[in-house]
Amino acid sequence: RAAGRARSIGVVNFCEGALRCVLETARVRPAVNYFMLHAGMGADAHGLRTFGEAHGVRTFAYGPLGEPRADGALLGGAVLRQAAEAHGRAPEEVALRWLLQSGCAVSVRPTADFSLGASACGSDAQCRPPLLVRARSYDWALSAAEMDDLDALREPDGNPTL
Repeated sequence: RAAGRARSIGVVNFCEGALRCVLETARVRPAVNYFMLHAGMGADAHGLRTFGEAHGVRTFAYGPLGEPRADGALLGGAVLRQAAEAHGRAPEEVALRWLLQSGCAVSVRPTADFSLGASACGSDAQCRPPLLVRARSYDWALSAAEMDDLDALREPDGNPTL
């Protein structure tokens, strides 16, 4: 940053203890903490989001469909399915919209067919349609009641910092 090569820095998968240590010792505070967050973890992922954002570290979420692969228990759960049906959307869209609407930056994969570190996307014809669906997550909104229902989910939980 001092050399003008970066405007900000971020951390990946930092738990509260590691983030606290960095905040106490670093000359440059991280701007973001990139960690797993999905609806089954609740809105605050074990307090990590509140802690970071109270110290100026924004949440950048990955794994909105589950991680290391799309989670059938999350996407097949009643709360996501009901919201999806109410809006004529797929559960994957609801999972992504929940994160966006709660103010997170979100990283998405081009398809829901992935495993740790890789997305199965061999051609533009395979990638383009799912990416367009994900892009549509910005043109609608969940109701306050639906957000509350999704915020209250605690299953399937996950470890936000691996």
